[in-house]
Amino acid sequence: QVQLVESGGGLVQPGGSLRLSCAASGITFRINSMGWYRQAPGKQREFVVDITRGGSTTYADSVKGRFTISRDKMTVYLQMNSLKPEDTAVYYCNAVTFGREEYWGQGTQVTVSS
Repeated sequence: QVQLVESGGGLVQPGGSLRLSCAASGITFRINSMGWYRQAPGKQREFVVDITRGGSTTYADSVKGRFTISRDKMTVYLQMNSLKPEDTAVYYCNAVTFGREEYWGQGTQVTVSS
């Protein structure tokens, strides 16, 4: 019903920037919010940020002031600035419908290293 296609992951040096994209397709009119989670090796998947259809945003404390989420139609972007090694993780796009159905992208690797 909903498909999520991610792009933009890669290797970046500490202090650098990267932009992730997630395009939703299918029955997108049912989507209420989209966002990003991340999972580092050996750690639980954690919430990063999300944005509602109305434009309200919520950020995890760990990324406030450094990451910015935006939306253009049914594509969401995650602009990541001032990246730190601890930001290294697999980043997953997430979509939640008004019926509380959840959809996930396959994940994209972000590595912050010298």
